[in-house]
Amino acid sequence: MKKESSTTIGTNNGLLRPRWQLVLAGVPLLLFLSVPLVALVLRVSPSRFLTAVMEPQVVQAIRLSFLSTAMTAFLTLFFGTPVAYLLARKRFPGRTALDALIDMPVVLPPAAAGVALLIAFGRRGVLGSFLGGVEIPFTLAAVVLAQLFVSSPYYIKSASAGFASINRELEQAAEVDGASRIQVFRTIILPLALPAIVGGIVMTWARALGEFGATMIFAGNFPGRTQTMPLAIYIGFEIDLDVALVLALILLAVSFFVLALVKGLLSQRLTMF
Repeated sequence: MKKESSTTIGTNNGLLRPRWQLVLAGVPLLLFLSVPLVALVLRVSPSRFLTAVMEPQVVQAIRLSFLSTAMTAFLTLFFGTPVAYLLARKRFPGRTALDALIDMPVVLPPAAAGVALLIAFGRRGVLGSFLGGVEIPFTLAAVVLAQLFVSSPYYIKSASAGFASINRELEQAAEVDGASRIQVFRTIILPLALPAIVGGIVMTWARALGEFGATMIFAGNFPGRTQTMPLAIYIGFEIDLDVALVLALILLAVSFFVLALVKGLLSQRLTMF
């Protein structure tokens, strides 16, 4: 009995301790991922950061980025939630095609997405003639639409998974007690799916914040009008490297915060279920 117990303990310890061969094999990739990030942080001194972050071009890019991504997040939440709920709860003809359509912007190259948006909403585009002379390309609206196109699937997929993971017996019990469908959604479905909803909208916001290719083609790169932080980084390499470095560092910090927040929400969701 003691021998069997000691064998089990030894096996468990072997599973908990990573073999040195695996660690050694993973070191090159870990260094490759971490060295550029560390180099970026070390390159920007506090004094350079404070000087560059006050530049008008940087302030405009930051303001426009946060304004456009806030609008994108709101539109995604408002229009994406019904789609996510539909995918999670209903079975209907064409559901697979709809699911594939939502996944398409994730795998479509951003430059191709920008061209598609321009052909659809441009002055001579498919829908351009029906807009009554309203100009969408190369405006703030184009920035928001480009971000919405490439980032909304992240929210829809996350929220749909959250809705699908809820135990239907809880809803049925509430309905037996006399709760309406709206009450069930507000008091049971929404609170239980909230971690997935918040995680999805945060990921959507982060993806919109880093959008470059579709925005460049559909909205252009006009300072103060359509130039977001990624576009300002692109121009910064040609005009002022400090601007590019500071904006890249800001995006790095935002990405770290988003990852920490989403991982915290996912762990909370796993604890709930």
